[in-house]
Amino acid sequence: MQDVLDEVLADWRAGHTVGLATVVRTQKSAPRPAGASMARRPDGAAVGSVSGGCVEGAVYELSADVLASGTPVLQRYGVSDDDAFAVGLTCGGILDVFVEPMSQESFPGLAEVAADIEAGRPVAVATIIRSADRALLGRHLVVRPDGACAGLDGSLGSARLDRVVTDDARGLLASGMTTTLEYGPEGQRRGEGLEVFVASYAPAPRMLVFGAIDFAAATAAQGKLLGYHVTVCDARPIFTTRARFPEVDELVVQWPSRYLAEQIDAGLVDERAVVCVLTHDPKFDVPILMEAFRLPESCFIGAMGSRRTHRGRLERLREAGAREEDLARLHSPIGLDLGARTPEETAVSIAAEVIKTQWGGGGVALVATEGPIHEAGNEADGEAPSPRVSRATP
Repeated sequence: MQDVLDEVLADWRAGHTVGLATVVRTQKSAPRPAGASMARRPDGAAVGSVSGGCVEGAVYELSADVLASGTPVLQRYGVSDDDAFAVGLTCGGILDVFVEPMSQESFPGLAEVAADIEAGRPVAVATIIRSADRALLGRHLVVRPDGACAGLDGSLGSARLDRVVTDDARGLLASGMTTTLEYGPEGQRRGEGLEVFVASYAPAPRMLVFGAIDFAAATAAQGKLLGYHVTVCDARPIFTTRARFPEVDELVVQWPSRYLAEQIDAGLVDERAVVCVLTHDPKFDVPILMEAFRLPESCFIGAMGSRRTHRGRLERLREAGAREEDLARLHSPIGLDLGARTPEETAVSIAAEVIKTQWGGGGVALVATEGPIHEAGNEADGEAPSPRVSRATP
């Protein structure tokens, strides 16, 4: 929806109804990803695209039917080799497109969602796209990391379903994933028959790397691979150069602790952030860590160094006023024990610990474990911990 949000919101504010078509699932070589949208405006104009031209006409006509009936429709567009040209999706892919009437009545929280997106605040919209109870089709639930916006969060039809979808959507929002989840009629994670499309709108989580050294360059590259918005900060301009850090999003030449304090005070570092202190210098790392301890508990805070360096760092942090609960948050020496030697191998060990910490993994070889590989999720009522997921991309 984000690609047509301005036009949809303008019509929504004017009290009009828009036919909104959204790709909710793709298979094979589909031309557009899940989340791509096209809107049929009240004057008949079309904005956006769901297929890059392949099935736009069919979706446009379906939008007219949905506007006339007021009933959302989930439609699959797919082809075989024999009828590819007849249908129009010549790439051979499959698109599931959900078409719904979008208005102030059907989605009263749209303006608040738009405000979140504009401000860069993470927000997800969960929409029922398939259900045996047709009255539930098109219901929306707005999910935010820190709870709902009172009166505007909506409901999918039951408190239990809202709770389960909220838990799952927050996990998707944390990783920036847009996808379709399948449940039983009441939100049972091992059930089927009810599908919920979760569209995540969130800026990339931040990784702040302090210290412009070789280990920082390798760690920054791993951060980009994991989808982070990576900043490298160092007070020394001779080392903090684009030639040494070609892939990072931001290079900052500033006293590190001062920069981190400014970013925190400006609200630019949220609960998904990763802070890697690779400076190897007490005059830098202690002030940085003291600022980092102000971040939410869910943030990852790690520092590089030997065990001897770590012990000395703990003493200096205590002298600087750090509490024991602050020190317990610190991942130091940073990284998992992989036997890493090179900067690149060390960066992999750091990335592995970030992933382990985020999702609660055990950090041991899977061959030495038993049971489910993925343990994340709400296991209430004896249900499986994770929903069935229909991936956003093939």
